[in-house]
Amino acid sequence: MTTRREWLSMTIGAAGALTLAPHLAKAQHSATSGALITRAIPSTGEKLPIIGLGSSATFAQVARNEDHDALKSVIRKMTELGGTVFDTAPSYGASEEVAGKIAQDLGVAKKLFWATKLNVAPRGGPADVTAARNQLENSFKRIGKPVIDLIQVHNMGDVKVQLPILREAKQQGRVRYIGVTTTFENQYAEMIQTMRTEKFDFIGTNYAIDDRFAEETILPLAQERGIAVLVYAPFGRTRLWKRVEGKQVPDWAREFDATTWAQFFLKYVASHPAVTCITPATSRPSNVIDNMAGGLGKLPDPDMRKRMIALVNSLPGA
Repeated sequence: MTTRREWLSMTIGAAGALTLAPHLAKAQHSATSGALITRAIPSTGEKLPIIGLGSSATFAQVARNEDHDALKSVIRKMTELGGTVFDTAPSYGASEEVAGKIAQDLGVAKKLFWATKLNVAPRGGPADVTAARNQLENSFKRIGKPVIDLIQVHNMGDVKVQLPILREAKQQGRVRYIGVTTTFENQYAEMIQTMRTEKFDFIGTNYAIDDRFAEETILPLAQERGIAVLVYAPFGRTRLWKRVEGKQVPDWAREFDATTWAQFFLKYVASHPAVTCITPATSRPSNVIDNMAGGLGKLPDPDMRKRMIALVNSLPGA
């Protein structure tokens, strides 16, 4: 089977054409012909495709360059395959601005479910409010839409100041959904407490087959409180790729329609009922094709999830 490492070596031509390995071509055919699994946002019932696109990591690195053809191909491919959710943040360098321009150039800005963040570090006093409002206005300018679908307080950054600003924007009809995020262990307790005491639509957090803390409290609490969940780092950033390097996807993964490690990892995350959308970041269209196929077909049941965990626990790096 083709590994992620092999796919990373694929090149994109000047016109954005892909050189597809056989298994990747099969994934593209599946993603084109199948319907992505969708999940409802609890606060409204609006449904989102379970796989989206993030813009941190390599996407952010490429966004800092002058040549954005690869990112244009990534966003085009994601939308062609039925994806709509695009997650970004002002702290991801040029990602928010570059993606906004690309989406407008491609004519897909209105099709996308834009998720960005508010992340002004607290300094004390009125300056915090002013800085947060200025950053919010900059996001509107960069994305180029009068209404942004989702804005979250990034990494629990001064929630007492910034969440009310987002509530105000929502009341004004400028923001459709609001929430909070963190991927840092030392902020989990604060996020859990905020989920219990405040009312909002979304959280964003890290969750992967070898990073399952969210299963203990965060995901069950999201279900209880009717909060949608965006999942970041479903591959443990690069951790899981290192653990499976040189190893084949088990044949039994076909029982839940996974033929690659990306699909294996994504389907584990997607099989938790609290998960609304997963937003793996990439700057390669080949990876988008692979990732989107992870949102098709069957998902593992509880017994299969245990088998998947056991396999990953047996790998180096456990």
